[in-house]
Amino acid sequence: MRTIQMTLDDDLVQTVDRVAKKKRTTRSAFTRDALRMALKHLKITGLEEKHRSGYAVKPVSKGEFDVWEKEQTWGDE
Repeated sequence: MRTIQMTLDDDLVQTVDRVAKKKRTTRSAFTRDALRMALKHLKITGLEEKHRSGYAVKPVSKGEFDVWEKEQTWGDE
């Protein structure tokens, strides 16, 4: 691990400290988890945007997935 210096608003630090205490963790551990979640969120939203733009460039054509209809199971059989 590495120690870094960050500049944060006083209100944000107080809120993080209050929540970290309530969760029985440290400010550093809480911040690490929050940063990991933010990075994961950015990755997911990036992939979703890539997926969306791919279909915008090349939309599904009529009948493209018909070959899979017989493979579908709806649980009512």
